Amino acid sequence: MSIEINNESGVEVDEQAVQRLSVFALDHLHVHPDAELAILFVDEAAMEQLHVQWMDEPGPTDVLSFPMDELRPGTDDVLTPAGLLGDIVVCPQVAIAQAETAGHTTLEEMLLLTTHGILHLLGFDHAEPDEEKEMFGLQRDILVAFTLAEQPT
Repeated sequence: MSIEINNESGVEVDEQAVQRLSVFALDHLHVHPDAELAILFVDEAAMEQLHVQWMDEPGPTDVLSFPMDELRPGTDDVLTPAGLLGDIVVCPQVAIAQAETAGHTTLEEMLLLTTHGILHLLGFDHAEPDEEKEMFGLQRDILVAFTLAEQPT
């Protein structure tokens, strides 16, 4: 996988953990190993600007996804074709506040947001109840499996 991570947020981010999670999630979703993904961490002002520009909504949000080649998940038998997945933009300042509210660590929130962004890049959505159930279930499955895989043996 070609995963480029840039942190322009001013907040320390465990980029190695985000990298490992991204590779894990893309493998889990049977995405071709030559697929390309970019992850950008930005501050609240930059995120608010993107949120207004692309979603026409005020204020910063936690994560935005910008799909490129409209790739979809593969299967056990057939990988997604190689291509540009797209860009994920995460705002660590928003993630910090959400982590406090949710009662988990900031890293856990950033991994959740990264997974959420990857799923959006692969065509998942949560506008309808059945879509939300599928997407959030898959998001939970990936995060649980990743956490278990990360535990020392």
